[in-house]
Amino acid sequence: MNVTEAVASRRSVREFLDKPVDKALLESILTKAQNAPSGGNTQPWNAVMATGQPLKKLLEAVAEVVPQGPAAHKPEYSIYPPELDGRYKDARFGVGEAMYAALDIPRDNKMARLMWFARNFRAFDAPVLMLIHTPRYMGPPQWSDIGMWLQTVALLLREEGLDCCFQEAWAIYTPQIRACFNIPDDHIFFCGAAIGHRDPDAPVNNFPVPRAPLDEVVTWQGF
Repeated sequence: MNVTEAVASRRSVREFLDKPVDKALLESILTKAQNAPSGGNTQPWNAVMATGQPLKKLLEAVAEVVPQGPAAHKPEYSIYPPELDGRYKDARFGVGEAMYAALDIPRDNKMARLMWFARNFRAFDAPVLMLIHTPRYMGPPQWSDIGMWLQTVALLLREEGLDCCFQEAWAIYTPQIRACFNIPDDHIFFCGAAIGHRDPDAPVNNFPVPRAPLDEVVTWQGF
């Protein structure tokens, strides 16, 4: 698989096969991903790789508080800016509606939508959950570096026939994550990444996800 194929076939996978992922393979992928760029070579990313009983412990801890709704949400940063508007807002809500349409869950079935959203906190039944954190003093440039590292990880996963779903949603349950894993107090938790083998037949893994046309995001000067 070349880079173009990896980019084209990568997507947020929300239904995984019941198939384990070999630790040695993940170590190889993450070792290669260390070549991702970062300003000043700071490499601000840190991660916990969880599977088996430690992952089960986290999923059970979060399941206990999910019924509390927003009262249990304690993110350490704003996942989406309140000012989100225009094509950015349209894209966010558009992909959600496309996903629920693929799942045949209408807008007025609020309970079914909530139940599906709660699958985030089972990591969509992926066998591995990566939990990403960074020192609190890191700024937007370093968070951008983490994004470049995560994209590198995603493409290397595709090269090996694996997939992932980056889940900022995990940030709302940071206290439960900290109770289960040793994330330093002076680090901020960023996101989770469900990792495993894609279920190729699941409708939620096959609906189209449109991208903005190039002329909406890029201007050309001097060409």
